[in-house]
Amino acid sequence: RQYVNAWRIQRKLLRQQGRGFFSVKNDMFWYLVLEAAFLVVIYFLFGLIAVGFVLGAGVVGFLLLETVNYIEHYGLLRKKMPSGRYERVREIHSWNSNHIIGRIVLYELTRHSDHHYKSSRKYQLLDCHEESPQMPFGYPTSMVMSFLPPLWFRVMNPRIPEYMKEA
Repeated sequence: RQYVNAWRIQRKLLRQQGRGFFSVKNDMFWYLVLEAAFLVVIYFLFGLIAVGFVLGAGVVGFLLLETVNYIEHYGLLRKKMPSGRYERVREIHSWNSNHIIGRIVLYELTRHSDHHYKSSRKYQLLDCHEESPQMPFGYPTSMVMSFLPPLWFRVMNPRIPEYMKEA
């Protein structure tokens, strides 16, 4: 969905600038060309099997990124303001996981709410906020659990703060 939205935004920008799809200013088009060129180079240097590995690594990377994004924000909503905009992102809008192994291995990614609250803060200085919702398990366990929706819902739904359910 984000990829499709990126294309929509790019198309809108091009239209506003009076440019066509094949414009040199179409960043999305150039990203696609570069990705294709990269695969062609891999093919000629290493063969078709290597292209398969590169594509497989891309799929795995994408799945990991989206799974982490899902577990970090599951069930947490921001209120819509009278102006139509959403409230400012605060430390209550993403889950933390204060488990030491995950904190070390994932470079404080588990303190995700502080990243949203103070996006300029360096990762090694990210803090754990008491008001942030806490995951019951570390990231690896939570990621695996998220692939089992009945289990994920049974564990996580009761932990969604009440004020989020009303947003």
